[in-house]
Amino acid sequence: MAFADLITDYYLGGRAWHLLLEVAVIIISIFSVGLLVREYLRRREELERLGQQLKTTRADLSVSRERLQQAGKHYQQVIQNQFDEWQLTPSEKAVASLLLKGLSFDEIASVRDTREKTVRQQASTIYRKSGLAGRHEFAAWFFEDFLQ
Repeated sequence: MAFADLITDYYLGGRAWHLLLEVAVIIISIFSVGLLVREYLRRREELERLGQQLKTTRADLSVSRERLQQAGKHYQQVIQNQFDEWQLTPSEKAVASLLLKGLSFDEIASVRDTREKTVRQQASTIYRKSGLAGRHEFAAWFFEDFLQ
């Protein structure tokens, strides 16, 4: 549009300063469009790179999540094997698992629909059978391997 105006002004004998101003506007406009196109292409390339990076990260996260799930299943089996070795009853195993999850005696009683006194007695039996002094030593026994 500005180019057509420049041609018209030239043929109609427009003043030189007006023609130069229109040439400057056209040059600045073309330069600005070039900058915008270059920035658009740069951002599109960056977006494609980030998209690929996100795809790779998601794949890595999926692999890590799967490994973590497998490790969790394996560790749960190790815990159950240790409970078997200590000859815990099914009720004691359930209480022991909840103790390891950090629940209080009151919370365990609520979850198991029993009295807190029963849970305390079961916990004492668990500590005695395991040869451990109490709740903290019991939890530490299982998590010590992770710290080494």
